[in-house]
Amino acid sequence: EAPRGRARRDPGLGTPSCWSLLFSDDLSFHSGILSALGNFLAQMIEKKRKKENSRSLDVSGPLRYAVYGFFFTGPLSHFFYLFMEHWIPPEVPLAGLKRLLLDRLVFAPAFLTLFFLIMNFLEGKDASAFTTRMRGGFWPALNMNWRVWTPVQFINVNYVPLQFRVLFANLVALFWYAYLASLGK
Repeated sequence: EAPRGRARRDPGLGTPSCWSLLFSDDLSFHSGILSALGNFLAQMIEKKRKKENSRSLDVSGPLRYAVYGFFFTGPLSHFFYLFMEHWIPPEVPLAGLKRLLLDRLVFAPAFLTLFFLIMNFLEGKDASAFTTRMRGGFWPALNMNWRVWTPVQFINVNYVPLQFRVLFANLVALFWYAYLASLGK
């Protein structure tokens, strides 16, 4: 049994098991809960904006976001930060800038595309709905992503210890997911 926050290794292989990596550091749990809360927050803001007094919420929205956070946000972010740390170690000249550029120009567009794809699937929509969503929402969302996340990620990849980067990003993502959920309205 590995200490809390460390992935168990497969016996005899010396590498972490997929299952233990998925659930290491409670990354998936934090990501799932905070993603769901972001969607819940978006619904509350939308109700307030429309001046609705009903207490009913769309439960499927937070559930979809929880699934996305649990299975995608936590694990993918974790592995991306590990990859970045290995590929661009702190002693590399301009490491902070290189990490930021890798995150903003490669990871952000790919992750946003994955978000739209998975949400489209979880909503039971077809490929044409995905294409429509990408055409109408991708560039505005990516532009907002670059504006919001660039300073956050600069701090995250340069000053936040590796083991806390996913949690730090998840806390900011609470509000980011509220924004993304509002795009679906």
